[in-house]
Amino acid sequence: MSDALPEGIHQFLGDTEWEGAEIAPLVGDASFRRYFRLRMGGHSAMLMHAPPPHEDPRPFLHVAHWLENNGLCAPHILAEDAVRGWVLTEDFGDHRMREWIDEYPEDERHVYAQAIDALVQLHRLPPGPFLPYDMAIYRREVDLFTEWYCPAVGLDVDVRSWTEAWEEALEPLLWRQDPGVTVLRDYHAENIMLLEPGKLAGAQGLIDFQDALVGHPAYDLVSLLQDARRDVSEELEHEMLGRYRAAAQPGEHFEADYARLGAQRNTKIVGIFTRLWKRDGKPRYLDMIPRVWAAMERDLAHEAMAPVARWFDANIPQSLRDELGGTIA
Repeated sequence: MSDALPEGIHQFLGDTEWEGAEIAPLVGDASFRRYFRLRMGGHSAMLMHAPPPHEDPRPFLHVAHWLENNGLCAPHILAEDAVRGWVLTEDFGDHRMREWIDEYPEDERHVYAQAIDALVQLHRLPPGPFLPYDMAIYRREVDLFTEWYCPAVGLDVDVRSWTEAWEEALEPLLWRQDPGVTVLRDYHAENIMLLEPGKLAGAQGLIDFQDALVGHPAYDLVSLLQDARRDVSEELEHEMLGRYRAAAQPGEHFEADYARLGAQRNTKIVGIFTRLWKRDGKPRYLDMIPRVWAAMERDLAHEAMAPVARWFDANIPQSLRDELGGTIA
């Protein structure tokens, strides 16, 4: 992607208090969005460019306003032009949860505990005004596995029985997400900012939540504790799940639903990362697939996932899965 500033950036800033600010591009993510840090007079702000038709900032703005209005730490919106894809927000700084823990591993448990507590707070709220995380979306997401990963490794699989297996496995949790909670969908160490690094009581800021839906409370726990981008030990995963259960009292089926959504999310991510390589020319995501695959296998071992586990045994036997390990030769 070009380092040139997007057309219209100065026109947008000219209608704000940030006209004439120093503009520094930041590293982007797996989308068409671009980010810039603005500096002026000893202060800073963040500028997101999410240009149509590839991007639409309106969902981000919708969720950001709802989160802030309900006491969650989303970036305050300073200015917006959704038609042209511009959003100016407060600056949460540079201290992402992932890099902070990499540098200060002794803080890992406390930082994860704060992230768990933020989910408890979110889940105590009535669900936000967002679309439901329904079976059609769950199915569309897991189908990315058969659409992208399986062809990439030369597997010819039974797609019809794939759909049937997932419907059987996921159906029991659907009624338990009614009325549901707000699900941010990408709640992990690269999307949580530490606003007061070094202070154990410091707040955590939320970013990259524009795909929020109303769904099951286990989903964001999976995002956090079965992180596709960094290793989270099974010991820490179990400890943090215990912390959540003690605070939220989610009920007797929670462990099974956590496995269901873990398998669903990890299967989806294997497909997405393969697509990012195959379609979008981003091979670095291939290195993350074995981590996601390993988590998927752990989730498939739960009895709640028996229908999908049987599909894997019939279409991708364990011996072949052990050989592949999520890799793409």
